[in-house]
Amino acid sequence: MTATATSSATPPAADLRQDARTIGLIGLAHGSSHFFHLLLPPLFPWLISDFGYSYSELGMMVSLFFIVSGTGQMLSGFLVDRVGARPVLFAALGSFVVAGVVASTAQNYAMLLLASLFAGLGNAPFHPVDFTILNKRVSPQRIGHAFSMHGLSGNIGWATAPVFMAGITTATGSWRVACLCGAALAAVVLAIMLINRRWLDDRDPAAIGNQAKPAATQAAAAAKPEHAMAFLKLPSVWLCFSFFFWSTCAMSAIQNFASPSLRAVYGLPLSVTALIVTGYMLCGALGMLIGGFLVGRVQRLEKVISICMLGSALLLALVGTGWLPGMGAVVVASIAGLGTGLAGPSRDMLIKRAAPEGATGRVYGTVYSGLDLGFCVAAPVFGWMLDHHMYLGIFFGSATALALSVVSALVVGDGVHKRKQGAVAARAA
Repeated sequence: MTATATSSATPPAADLRQDARTIGLIGLAHGSSHFFHLLLPPLFPWLISDFGYSYSELGMMVSLFFIVSGTGQMLSGFLVDRVGARPVLFAALGSFVVAGVVASTAQNYAMLLLASLFAGLGNAPFHPVDFTILNKRVSPQRIGHAFSMHGLSGNIGWATAPVFMAGITTATGSWRVACLCGAALAAVVLAIMLINRRWLDDRDPAAIGNQAKPAATQAAAAAKPEHAMAFLKLPSVWLCFSFFFWSTCAMSAIQNFASPSLRAVYGLPLSVTALIVTGYMLCGALGMLIGGFLVGRVQRLEKVISICMLGSALLLALVGTGWLPGMGAVVVASIAGLGTGLAGPSRDMLIKRAAPEGATGRVYGTVYSGLDLGFCVAAPVFGWMLDHHMYLGIFFGSATALALSVVSALVVGDGVHKRKQGAVAARAA
């Protein structure tokens, strides 16, 4: 028996290389999706100069992106479960190429909206695609690190896009060249994925899972399959959706409005207050790296999420009091990103545990559409607060949103724990 088990197991070194390659490829793809969140926003000053558009008109491009992405994300989960994640990934990257080319040739507002639409279509499938491939191809002992690197790569994509787009525009004097370079970047990523497509195959039984299916899973697979929409009846799916919605509302407030709020309250120069976004993202990235180690060592993940999120909420509320000195407020608000980053890998693992067998793409697609809805809703709400000089309310509002996300996480975690206990009791009987 020992000899058979040994011969059928994947050698640890080879297993590590396979996992690392898949994690790296998915990280690169995910980073490119976050890059295309910001294909056009860094170019707004140049678009205003060339076309005379208002910020409201340009803001519609951002809204269109997230409306298309959010709607498409829910639908793409079904497509991933039906045809597999890999071909959907290739199509998504191809859509980014089209978005960059259309933007580079835009002569009017309609063409810029079309570019936003293609970018939103490209962004839509990434979370169902990424998590389906990671969950099926990465070894269980490294899945926490996979989730950590996935979140980290997204932050890198966000951080890279403004420098890339604005830098090329400044260097060449043409925002069109920058958009074309964005399209070329997506084409390079697509070529890398095609060359390494064997490491992204979520339908190859010989390379998936790195472990045998448990008896319960085999029995479930042999049973009569449920309706494709049956997962929507699960409260855990909608609680995870609400978790993403509230946590994204908080992030949107910090990303878009924290800098002008601190400038108005403390009188700091924009060059200083702008550091809050960079600091928040860098602390979030550090948190994600550390959080990858916590996932494999903690059973009640909702407790990790709650402690981290509530810690961040308290720090943001402290900034909202106005009691801190100017630079102290920037530092404390930046450190709040550490808690949200720490919670990231645990959050993704909690969704994995809550997802029914065979519905990974659909569940991640539905749950992560809460992220797009959060961006859509939060921007006008917090923008209204800023227009009405409710500057410190930006921080109290983001802290409240984080606290509401904790409620959702606690209920989901409790449900997963009870389901696990029931399964253990059933096996014992």
